[in-house]
Amino acid sequence: MATVDFYEKPGCIGNAKQKRLLQIAGHTVRVHNLLTEPWTADRLRLFFGDRPLTDWFNPTAPAIKQGNLQPEKLTAGEALSLMIQHPILIRRPLLQVGDRYAAGFDLADIDAWISLAPETNLSEDVQTCPQQSTVMD
Repeated sequence: MATVDFYEKPGCIGNAKQKRLLQIAGHTVRVHNLLTEPWTADRLRLFFGDRPLTDWFNPTAPAIKQGNLQPEKLTAGEALSLMIQHPILIRRPLLQVGDRYAAGFDLADIDAWISLAPETNLSEDVQTCPQQSTVMD
């Protein structure tokens, strides 16, 4: 089983469910506050790998939902700078296992990477906030 460094927004219902799925699978989860972590551009960039820049962002962040920020118009440097200044913009959770990194919680990807419990429904959506229609995170 893996030791997973899990960077979350404290109190996020979705992140709580994601942590439970990892724990049920037998992984050790070390929880970190994504909003207060002392990020650098180089360190934060590791989590996004070859994902498109728009996938680096939390689509429910108020600035994005309200149309005040358009990630598709940013360079990588601008995006990372904004995320360091405003960590609520970062797609969550961020995950690290050893020297591998990921952003978001696609069940099939996580299962292929570190394995989830056999009874896990890999088609379930555990990335969208369950209160997305009423809460802007």
